[in-house]
Amino acid sequence: MDKVEEARKILELVGMPKVQQADICCYVLLAMAGVKPDTSWNQAQNEWIRIHDIIQFSNAFYGTTYAENSRETFRKQALHRFRTAALVEDNGMATNSPNYRYRLTEEALKVIKTFQSLEWQKSLNRFLMYHDKLIDIYASKKKMTMMPVKINGADLKFSAGKHNELQKAIIEEFAPRFAPNSECLYVGDTIEKDLVKNVAKLTELGFEITLHDKMPDVVLYREDKNWLYFLESVTSSGPMDPKRILEIAEMTKNVMAGKIFVTAFLDFRTYKKFSESLAWETEVWIAEMPEHMIHLNGNKFMGPR
Repeated sequence: MDKVEEARKILELVGMPKVQQADICCYVLLAMAGVKPDTSWNQAQNEWIRIHDIIQFSNAFYGTTYAENSRETFRKQALHRFRTAALVEDNGMATNSPNYRYRLTEEALKVIKTFQSLEWQKSLNRFLMYHDKLIDIYASKKKMTMMPVKINGADLKFSAGKHNELQKAIIEEFAPRFAPNSECLYVGDTIEKDLVKNVAKLTELGFEITLHDKMPDVVLYREDKNWLYFLESVTSSGPMDPKRILEIAEMTKNVMAGKIFVTAFLDFRTYKKFSESLAWETEVWIAEMPEHMIHLNGNKFMGPR
């Protein structure tokens, strides 16, 4: 039995559904464990690795030809399911962070290392006996890293990471100061993409939203002035540059409300990194200086253009 078939057998015996025993899932398990064709299972490891590393490992040692644009398939078909089953865990970073990593859980590593040994059945039985508890433990661990945030009066949670830390600041610090009494019509999360999405109100205001449109990170609506605030939460990419303004303009060509474009940064250092690419007639808000705004040309006070 070759290593791919051995990996498939492990996945079957630990209780993964048939669809999670597909070749791509086998390659994920092998890469996560660092098991090459000539590596024994008792040499398995659980180093923190990226999906990029999994793809490179599979292509280099198992002759696959996965491209970088297949990362979402790896994430959805294998890694998300493995995490739910307490086979892998992530490091709690935002999924769009270059430092986001996965590894085998300690419990999964222990059972995998005994495969094909005299200890295998005993180790497998122990894993299966405590499996539901492990799922609860890792689900609780994941939940502990969530950030509470109150949006439109409702208590919600953002997943951990700098991007969501900034979005939380936008909701709790920017909105009360610069968009008082506004309603959040849209905000995404690095894991749950559409955490808040008021489709009815967006449509009423004239939005044309398709599956191909990338919404701004946060959309606020101030009814008393009929103003819409489009905010991009920038930690590593995606400021309000001229191209982004055109994209939002196309999405909102039938919107009659006044439009305010804001790029939000956690700190002044990040702002300086992107300052030359920002579009004129837009606003800048920096979370470490929450009471101030930077207006790129135009009127002294903020308002729609």
